[in-house]
Amino acid sequence: MASDKRLEINMFMGFSMLPNALSILRIILTVPIVIALLKEQYFLVMVLFFSAGVTDALDGWFAKQFSLQSRLGSILDPMADKILLTCTFITLYWVEILPLWLLLLIFFRVLIIVAATVGYFLGQEASENERLQPSWISKLNTVLQIILVLFVVLAQLQEGFIEWFEIAFIIVATSTALSGADYMWLWIRQFVLQETKK
Repeated sequence: MASDKRLEINMFMGFSMLPNALSILRIILTVPIVIALLKEQYFLVMVLFFSAGVTDALDGWFAKQFSLQSRLGSILDPMADKILLTCTFITLYWVEILPLWLLLLIFFRVLIIVAATVGYFLGQEASENERLQPSWISKLNTVLQIILVLFVVLAQLQEGFIEWFEIAFIIVATSTALSGADYMWLWIRQFVLQETKK
């Protein structure tokens, strides 16, 4: 009876780590995606990047469906997204697909998010129940950035899409700027709240 109980606990503990394991898998997939981009293996890039997008959707679904949200997960999930997307965009710029101005805008947003996240957690008491939730603007921007990567890679296989690059870049630049401003507001608000408590 006791052994059955321990087995159930071990199975639950393993299952509870599934969302975080999917986030780690997304980070690992960054390496073959970058290598495939550098080798211009665009079909492989699409398969790998689509797989990474599936892990992103699944870890959020598992976390919400089975109440597996955790403080670690609230850090690991967005960190996996930032690592995957930032490395992919840097590589896309390196192979002369992404313009420099868009790369700099995306990178600047990442810096704002890092500052906002650090400021948030420094201003909070260390608690397992505290989780930094991304806004809907940030979630939308992540989806649009994922779609942009798939779109520009697909365009390397089907040249007819290239004429739509400018519109796609402007859409993602707009969502990136709005998301960055949203995180900056979060950082400023947290700073003001901490100052008023002193």
